[in-house]
Amino acid sequence: MDDKFEFTTEERAETLRLYTWLKENVGTSLVEGDEEKIRHHIAGLMDGQQLQRDVFGLNPILSGFQTAQILVEETGLKRDAVLAILLHYSVESGLLTLDDVVEEYGESVARILHGLRRIQELYKKNPVIESENFRNLLLSFAEDMRVILIMIADRVNLMRQIRDTTNRDAQQEVSQEAAYLYAPLAHKLGLYKLKSELEDLSLKYLEHDAYYLIKEKLSETKKSRDAYIGRFIKPIEEHLKAAGLTFHIKGRTKSIHSIWQKMKKQKCGFEGVYDLFAIRIIIDCDEDKEKQQCWQAYSIVTDMYQPNPKRLRDWLSVPKSNGYESLHITVLGPEQKWVEIQIRTERMDEVAERGVAAHWRYKGVKGQSGMDDWLTSIRQMLETSDGREAMDQFKMDLYEDEVYVFTPKGDLLKFPQGATVLDMAYHIHSKIGSSCVGARVNNKVVTFRQVLHSGDQVEIMTSSNQKPRQEWLNIVKTSRAKAKIRLALKETQVKEGLFAKEMIERKFKNRKIELEESVMQHLIKKMGFKEVSDFYRQVADQTIDMNTLIDKYLEIQQGIRTPTGDNQARSAEEFVLDEQQVQHQLPQNDDVLIIDRNLKGIDYQLARCCNPIYGDDVFGFVTVSGGIKIHRTDCPNAPELKKRFGYRVVKAKWSGKGASQYSITLRIIGVDDIGIVNNLTSIISKEEKLVLRSINIDSHDGLFRGNLVVMLDDNTKLEALIKRLRTVKGVKQVERI
Repeated sequence: MDDKFEFTTEERAETLRLYTWLKENVGTSLVEGDEEKIRHHIAGLMDGQQLQRDVFGLNPILSGFQTAQILVEETGLKRDAVLAILLHYSVESGLLTLDDVVEEYGESVARILHGLRRIQELYKKNPVIESENFRNLLLSFAEDMRVILIMIADRVNLMRQIRDTTNRDAQQEVSQEAAYLYAPLAHKLGLYKLKSELEDLSLKYLEHDAYYLIKEKLSETKKSRDAYIGRFIKPIEEHLKAAGLTFHIKGRTKSIHSIWQKMKKQKCGFEGVYDLFAIRIIIDCDEDKEKQQCWQAYSIVTDMYQPNPKRLRDWLSVPKSNGYESLHITVLGPEQKWVEIQIRTERMDEVAERGVAAHWRYKGVKGQSGMDDWLTSIRQMLETSDGREAMDQFKMDLYEDEVYVFTPKGDLLKFPQGATVLDMAYHIHSKIGSSCVGARVNNKVVTFRQVLHSGDQVEIMTSSNQKPRQEWLNIVKTSRAKAKIRLALKETQVKEGLFAKEMIERKFKNRKIELEESVMQHLIKKMGFKEVSDFYRQVADQTIDMNTLIDKYLEIQQGIRTPTGDNQARSAEEFVLDEQQVQHQLPQNDDVLIIDRNLKGIDYQLARCCNPIYGDDVFGFVTVSGGIKIHRTDCPNAPELKKRFGYRVVKAKWSGKGASQYSITLRIIGVDDIGIVNNLTSIISKEEKLVLRSINIDSHDGLFRGNLVVMLDDNTKLEALIKRLRTVKGVKQVERI
C-alpha cells in the first residue's frame, strides 16, 4: 500500500527495545561514529513520515531491526551486515545512494547493499523460483555471501509476521518461495533451526489443514510421549552420572514439516509415523576429551538397551562437510519401541543448531580476515559445481556402501549399494528369486530391476510362469544371487532342452510332418541362434510360437515360403490397440449439470486433469476466459484451486439420467501372462453400454503395465468395471487416472 504512516506507540517501543538489544550484542564491532550516525538516520526516518508499509502492512524499519536480531542470533554476523539491513530501506527508496554509504560506513557495507539491490532486480524479472538454476543464479548475483544469509533471516522474519494477514495471495507466494528457495539454502548452510522454521511456517500457510492436524495430534500425544521419554532416560541418567560424566539430556520432537513429509512418503496417517522424537545426550567437557566421552556414553547406552548396528551413524570420526559432528544410534527401548539417540558435546550441539557460523565461531574468528575466511568457505560450499548441480553437490551424509531394507514382517536385511529387488528375492530363497516378477516397495508396484534404498519395505511378488534368464546376471549385484542364477540356468537348460524336444516332436507328429534333424539344424541357424540351447530355451518358454516354427521348417524343407497368419495367442508384450482400430465418436453430452444456485443451461467443459463423469462429486471453476470447467472434488488440482482461487469456485452437481458416455483411462499393473489381453478385453466386451476405445500395454521382466481407455455412462459402471478387472488372475493394481 502507498499510504504514508507514522510509527504506532507499540512499534516505537519494540524498535527501541531491539535497538538496545543490538547495541549490547553488536556494539563492540562498531567503529567510532557508527552508533551516532545510524541512530540519527533512523530517528529521521521515524519522524520524517518518509516511510511506506509493504504489501502486508508491515513497518519496514521495525522489520529491519527484527531481521537484524535473527541474523545476529543465528549466524553471529556483526557490524557490516547489521548496518546493511538497517540502511537497506533507505537505499531502495532513494533516500541514500551507495556512494553515501561508502563515505559514511565503508565499502564493505555498500557491497552488501549492492548485492541486495541486484537480488531485487532479479526478482523483478519474475523468475521461476522453484528451479535450481535460479538458486545458482541467485548466488552469483549476491556477490557477497552475507547477502544470502541476510535474505534467509529476512524471510524467516517475514514468515513470522504474516500469520494474520488478509493478503492471502501474497502470503501464498512468499510461503512457496520459503519452501522452494530459502529452506534449501538454509539447509545447505547447516542452519537447521532456521530451515525447520521456514518449512513449518510454509506448511502452515500452504497446507493449513495438514499443519493443524499434526499440531493437534502432537498436543494430544505429548503427555504419553513425555512419560515414555522420562521412563527411557531415567536409567541412562543414573549410569552416566555414575560414570562421572557432566551432561544434560533432552527429547527433541520432529518438526511438523518433517512428520508431514514422512506421512506423504510412507502414505500413512499420523499414527503410522513411529519415530516422532529423538533423545539427545549433550556432554559438557573439554575439546580434547570429546571423542572419548562421547564413545563412553555410547557404550553405556548400548549396554542398557539393545542397539541396531545397522543404524549407527558415526559423524564423530569423520564429520559432515558442513562441520556437523555427532553419534547417532537406534536402540530398542521399553515396550519394544525403537528410539533414536544422538550423542554429542555442547560445542557439537551448537554447530548442529547453527551450522557453519557456529563452527567458525568455535575456531576463533578474529577481525575482518577471519570473517573473510568464513564467508569464503561458505561460498566455496555453495559454488563447488556449475549449473543445475550447484545445489545438489553436497551430500550431507557420509557415503554409504550398504543399504538396509525391511521385509513385510519387519526383518532387516543388508545389501551392497546398488542391489536390486532381484538380489533380495534370491537372498530369501532360490525359488523366490527364480519366480520373482517384481515387488511392492513402500506399497508401490515396481519391477525386479528396482534399486533398493535404505529404509525401503519390500514385499516380493512371484509368478509360477517366471523363469530365470541370462540377462538377470547383469541385474543383480550380490555374488550370492549371481551364483544361484547360474545354477538355476544350468538346471533349466537341461530340463528345457528335453522338454522342448518332446514338444517339437509331438507337434510335428500331430501335423503328420516328418522331423529331419538336418533340416532342423538348418532352421536353427537361419533363425540366428548360435547355440542350440538358446533355441530350445525359447521354444520351452514359448517365445517361439510352434505354428510359426513348423511353417518355417516346411519352408526350408519344401523350398517355398508358405503364407502364414498372425492369429496366434500372444502375451501382453508389444500389444497395442490404437484408437484407429476402434472408431467411436463421442456423443453429445446430454447430461445436465446444475451449477451454483440451480442455474441450468450454462456452457461448461469437463476438466482433462481429472476427467469427471456422471455421478462423480464435482465442483465448477470459473476460468480466466470466463468459461466454467468441471472438476472432481478429489481432483489432484482441487486443493490448490480452492486454496488460491476460492472466490472462483462454484457448486455443481449432476442432474438428468446419465445419457452421455465419457472417456475414462484406467491404469493396470500385473503379472504378464499369455492370455492377459484376452482376459481383460473379454470382461469389457461383456458389459453393456461399454466400449473399449484403446488399449496400450507394455511388458517387461514379467510384469505388464498399461492403460485402457473405455467409454461408459457413469461412475457406478466404472466402479463395477474396476472390481471385475481386479479379479483377473495376475492383475495386481487397477486405478483410475
